[in-house]
Order: sequence, then structure tokens, then C-alpha cells
Amino acid sequence: MNPETFAQNVEAIEAEIGKVIVGQHDLVRAVLLGLLCEGHVLLEGVPGLGKTLLLRTLGEALSVEFGRVQFTPDLMPADIVGTNVLREGEFRFHEGPIFANVVLADEVNRATPKTQSALLEAMQERRVTLGGTTHPLPRPFFVMATQNPLEMEGTYPLPEAQLDRFLFKILVPFPSTDDMVGILQRTTADESVEVSALADDQVLKEMLGLVRQVPAATHVLRYASTLITATHPGHDSATPLVRRYVRFGASPRGAQAVVLGGKARALIDGRLNLSGEDVREIAKLALRHRLVLGYEAAADGVISDSIIDELLEANPAPIPTN
Repeated sequence: MNPETFAQNVEAIEAEIGKVIVGQHDLVRAVLLGLLCEGHVLLEGVPGLGKTLLLRTLGEALSVEFGRVQFTPDLMPADIVGTNVLREGEFRFHEGPIFANVVLADEVNRATPKTQSALLEAMQERRVTLGGTTHPLPRPFFVMATQNPLEMEGTYPLPEAQLDRFLFKILVPFPSTDDMVGILQRTTADESVEVSALADDQVLKEMLGLVRQVPAATHVLRYASTLITATHPGHDSATPLVRRYVRFGASPRGAQAVVLGGKARALIDGRLNLSGEDVREIAKLALRHRLVLGYEAAADGVISDSIIDELLEANPAPIPTN
């Protein structure tokens, strides 16, 4: 597969999703960027913004196996990964919904830590272990999770270790007035939309492989590393907001997320090279959930995105040298 075909496939998938999702181009693009990196994505937004609908539509636009888990406080690990069932005098493994290519973890923060830990191994190792036996998950494998930032009663905030497993955290914006009109026209009329499957698992694997093949110059990788080290309050390059409000900075997974996401963005733009601007465009998606803020940040109303804005302003993109 060449970059031109890659970009055409992404455009076609976005158009197919656009049959159902009104507007929200940046949101759809961010989700696809995560998918193309074979990374897990966390969507955060208030109820009613179409998070679940978007992920379900994405599953329909891809000719791959789609699974969904509705997270609740009484959900058990076996409800996700599966269990051993006694059949004909022997125990046989019965696969749970996690054994799919695209898995929707709806309201993931409503599950108990015990259940979340079962999802953690699947996300990181792409396998599950039950009764001492390890079962590999199908490839490609993506977890698309949603969470509601408002209704905190009966929820279990995701620990930093699990948040770090998500390649991107995407904030779902409220639709514009014009988009709202389009939503009402589609959802209050007596009509249904059929979404066509455009890419099977083989095409998807080729697209994932091409992302990894995008070359990255040393100066761009150094720039990505500079941004990550600058998120640590004890480092010399830390900005004033980092020193004041950040307790722990981003991990090396943050650097990997920035680089992989930048490579996917470059391919969508029809380029076979990673640029510093690609890194900057991915920075918030990759880093906002990896900065552990102190209580002073909440008291002063400072959020991760503001800190990342300062980091990007203090560290402009490098100019390529011949």
C-alpha cells in the first residue's frame, strides 16, 4: 500500500462515518489516528454527545469483528475476558467480548478496580490469562473507551497506570448550532442510514504497517523527546506551569504516542516523513492524560491543555537542516 491509497482509504472511512455523525471532523480524525497506530483511545465528554454512536459507527465502517462491553459496578472480570466452562467432562475456554478487533468499553470508569485490571492486561499485552493459561487476542486489537467527566457518584477513576495505556485521550466537544440542526434533522426523521464496511482486517493491517514504516529524522525524534522531558517538574527545561502544577510528567509511552500519531497524521496528509509540526499537532492528544497534576492545579483552574500550550510555545518546532 502506498501513501496515496492510505489517504484515500482514510477519506472514504471518514465520509462513511459522516453519514451518521454530523460535523465533529476533528473528533473523527483523532479517533482514526489512534486506530491507525493500533493504540487505545479514551473519549471523555458529557452524556448525549454521540461518543458511543461514533465508535459503533466506526466498527460498522470496518469489516472487522466488533465487541462492546457496558461497564457497570457489578461487572466482573470474567464478563470481559471470558471463563472456563465445563463441557463433556473437561473445562473449555469460553471467550469474552474482549476477543474482537475493535472493542467498545462504554463508561469504563464505572467498573471496579478489579475489573479494570482485567482490561489492563488485555490493553497492554494484547492477551488474557485465565487459570494459568494465556490466550492471545486477535490482531489488530483496539480498545475504544468512553467516560463521563461529570457524574462521579458510583464511578472508579482510572489509575494513572491504566490511563498511560491509552494512546490518546480525546475531549468530545459540544456541537455547533449548525451541527445541532443537522443532528435534529437526522435523528427526528423516519429514516435510517446504512453504513458500508470499507476495510477488512487485511487492509487495516497494511495501513497499520505503513504507519510504522514512515521515516523519522533524528532531529524530529529529539524534538519529541524534548517535549516529554519538559513535562517533568525537576528537569531544567520545565516551564513555569510545569514546575508549579505538575507532580509527575509524561512517561516514554507519551513520546511513543506523539511519534506514532505524528506518522499517521503525515500519511493522511500524503507525506512519507514525520515533521515537527506533526508532533505538535498530536501533543495534546498524547500528553493531556499523562500529566499528573497537583491539587493546586484544581484550585487555580489549571488544566493539562494549558500546560501543554505553554510547553509548545516554549519549544518551537525544529527547522530541518540539509
